[in-house]
Formats: sequence, structure tokens, C-alpha cells
Amino acid sequence: MIKNKLKAFKVTPNNVYFAGFALLHSHNFRNQDLKRFLNIIFFLVLPLCLFKIQAQETERFFQVSGIISDEENNPLPNVGVVSIKLKRGTISERTGIYSITSTPGDTIFYRALGFKRKLVILPDDFTGRHYSLDVKLGIDTIPIDNVVVLPWKSYSEFIKDMSTPAPLGPEIENMNRNIASIEEAISTTVDVKITPEAGYRYAMQQQFRNNITKGQYPINNLLNPFAWSKFINGLQHGLLKNQDTPAKPAKVKQKKQKRRNKSGKE
Repeated sequence: MIKNKLKAFKVTPNNVYFAGFALLHSHNFRNQDLKRFLNIIFFLVLPLCLFKIQAQETERFFQVSGIISDEENNPLPNVGVVSIKLKRGTISERTGIYSITSTPGDTIFYRALGFKRKLVILPDDFTGRHYSLDVKLGIDTIPIDNVVVLPWKSYSEFIKDMSTPAPLGPEIENMNRNIASIEEAISTTVDVKITPEAGYRYAMQQQFRNNITKGQYPINNLLNPFAWSKFINGLQHGLLKNQDTPAKPAKVKQKKQKRRNKSGKE
């Protein structure tokens, strides 16, 4: 219990004075000689405690700031700055500027990725409030030229690999088959001309149909009277006739011409 109270006791001038006064006037110390001895010890120890407390209270703080750069005077951002004595840290800005609180005799530690670490000891006799300290960090790595790594051991292997055709993937093979089938269908089609204008016209027609039927049912040509009239007109002009067969209309015309000639002679 007493140890816990001693740990919680804070050393200040008032606390030391009242503690000594209570100790001297407690009922446990009735002997005058003992009180005199304690008075002597109390008045000898009290100045030392007051001097120590005063030294602690007069600890000065000031601001350390500056610019961190490399050997070519380029500002270094995100450099770690640590006060060893106060155990505080900060990092430099994008322009290399930093600022940290410190005390006289403190050691400032600087570190950055790719640069050598640096320790700076501040002077003990500094009495100002602002200490300017610019730091230059040296490069810790050795830069080398770019190296190109190729998956070939020699130039002959490179030529051999480049001259060998690469196998086609399944997507490319399907595309080639589709293109070949389209070319074959175009070459075997009779009296059908596929031109860019026709493709553009067909695409515009499809887009027009999609726009006019947007949000509606699609057009059904079975219920379109204009489509039926167009179909019937096509049937009358030989829309479904086989064009590979010999032309029969020419023979019909010849028979009609012969009949007319006979009728004329008669």
C-alpha cells in the first residue's frame, strides 16, 4: 500500500514541503533529537530536489525546419525525420520541406528509400526558438544501364522462332471458316451484286425498322398489304422461276409469231 502511494507521489516543490512538514509533526516522532536530525536532513535534501525540479521545468523546445535534397539539389519528398530524444517523427513534403519539434543536444535522424541514412546532432547551447537545418542525402544505390532479356540463347534461335508460323487459335480458325463460307456463297450466287452501297442501305433499313418499332411488337410482313402486293407483282414477273433453265418465253413468242404468219397468209 505504501509503495503504491510512493509511486503515485509527484515530486513538486509544494508536495515536498508538505510531505516533510507532515513527517516532522507526526505523532510517531516525539523525540527532540530525532526531530533535529530530520530537520537537518530535510533542509539539505530540499534544495537538491528544488534544483532538479527547476532543471526539468526549464527544458527548452524549439522548431527545427529546412529542406531535404539530394546531391544534385533536387528536393526529396516523403523523407522520414525522427527526433531521437523526444521520440517524435515526421516526413518531408513534396517540395522537400520538413519541420519537427526538438530540444538542445537532440539527435535528428533522416532516412529515405534509395538514399543513405544521416544523423545530425543539434548544439547544446542553442537558445533560439527556430533552428534552420538543410540536409543533403547521398544515393545509396548504383544506377546501371537498361538490360533487355530475351527468351533466346542465340541469334539463330531467334531467327528460327520468328520464321516459324505460330499455330492459330480456335477463334481465328472459326473466323477463317466463316469468311470462306461467305466467299463461297457469294461466288455461287447468280445475278446478285453485293456492293458497299447495298450493305449500307440494308443496315439503314434495319436501323430504321428498329427505331420505328422501339417499345412495340416487331413488324410482321404477313399482315402488311404492301408486302403482299409486292410479292404478287414479283410472281407475275417471274420471281420464282428457275433462271438456269432455257428461256421458255422466247419459244412461246416464236409459236405466236408462226400462228400470226399462218393467219396472215390465209
